[in-house]
Amino acid sequence: MRGSMLVAGALGCLLTVAAAGAAGAQQPQVRVPASRAEVQLSFAPVVAKSAPAVVNVYALKAQPRNPMFDDPFFRRFFGNRGGPGLGSPERMQRSLGSGVIVDASGLVVTNYHVIEQADEIRIALNDKREYEADVLLRDQRTDLAVLRIRREGKESFPVIALGDSDELAVGDLVLAIGDPFGVGQTVTQGIVSALARTQAGISDYQFFIQTDAAINPGNSGGALVDMAGRLVGINTAIYSRSGGSHGIGFAIPVNMARVVIEQARSGGKSVRRPWLGASLQRVTAELAEGLGLQRPSGVLITSVVTGSPAAKAGLKAGDLIVAVEGQVVDDPQSLNYRIATRPIGGKAAFAVSRSGKEVALIVVLEGAPETVPREEIQLKARSPFAGATVVNLSPAVAEELRVDPNAVGVVVYDVDDSTPAAAAGFKAGDVILEVNGQKVVRTRDLDLVIRTPQRAWRVVVVRAGRTISAVLPG
Repeated sequence: MRGSMLVAGALGCLLTVAAAGAAGAQQPQVRVPASRAEVQLSFAPVVAKSAPAVVNVYALKAQPRNPMFDDPFFRRFFGNRGGPGLGSPERMQRSLGSGVIVDASGLVVTNYHVIEQADEIRIALNDKREYEADVLLRDQRTDLAVLRIRREGKESFPVIALGDSDELAVGDLVLAIGDPFGVGQTVTQGIVSALARTQAGISDYQFFIQTDAAINPGNSGGALVDMAGRLVGINTAIYSRSGGSHGIGFAIPVNMARVVIEQARSGGKSVRRPWLGASLQRVTAELAEGLGLQRPSGVLITSVVTGSPAAKAGLKAGDLIVAVEGQVVDDPQSLNYRIATRPIGGKAAFAVSRSGKEVALIVVLEGAPETVPREEIQLKARSPFAGATVVNLSPAVAEELRVDPNAVGVVVYDVDDSTPAAAAGFKAGDVILEVNGQKVVRTRDLDLVIRTPQRAWRVVVVRAGRTISAVLPG
């Protein structure tokens, strides 16, 4: 509160509360700054503390070679130089974002979408020094990536301290630091507009800090800092119809970023997260009425995987999870966030409502097991599946691809662009159950089935919980 009043003074006025009237009624009074010190209040000390650790991230990608360069007539008159608007073999496509140094050795956290498919990455510090950087870890599910600056010797870099995003409250003052539109490092000020935004549609783990501090293209991967100069979020996206800031920006909480940073520090190439082993459902108004709740709240368990951490803890279908470690959960996204930000091997206290009674359960957090070998196969035989990479389903794969943990069979892991599988509409996460009346249990089953050419292919697929039957041309 004291900090809020000081900032108000810096903006030109302070509100004080004075007793008024015989009944003791209180009325706010407005006064001008009472001293030179109040007039000179500023965010400058916070910026000076945190801004040196915020960097520009340049992601470079080689443009496809223009076929014109292979024309002997063109080479005779222009050599390898190209002409206006024609490009050149060496031309690079450049995208700009921001990043935050979180370790003096040159560890930088940024957004995954900033460096996605980059062939070369360069880091520019606030003091204009530039370095090449390598990707240590990419995590598309959280839209985060960790880079390592290629430093000389034991060169040290400015670092920002990590805060605790769970301590944030709506109304707290924050600063956004980054490089919007490539104009150079810029600082904008605002407040925390909302917490636990879970319907933004940005990444798998949706649990965002919303702020009205101006965030624009180029700010992605930059820092959201509190009034102590600590990192509380990674600026990631904006809600905009024009491409510019309308005062609705979203940042990934630093508690989620910390998980990715620590796994990169330990040498991990992918992020392993705790697995609950239960199917979850959001409680709607209609469902709340049926459950006898006064309002929609909590997360309903619809099924539990045998032998999973949920089963071992005693969770059952029909249980309503209302809190994890004292933090209220109102939808599956917020529950997944609370689990994902805790370490594998640790424990989490669940508050559960069961048949109208409060039950306290302790869940031992484990990683999802790979009970069945993946047996990854890229399908190549002439069929609608050509170009798809498929793997066998296991709890680990189901967790990775966000499919039903109770599902069994073969799942599409990836689909190459411009292939028959892409044209047929297959997507990562599609569970293939049948092809031409034959059940598909393992990847080798599917690979064998599609080796026989067909004029038409009858397939049964489960996508996002829906079973789809379709006939595809051969």
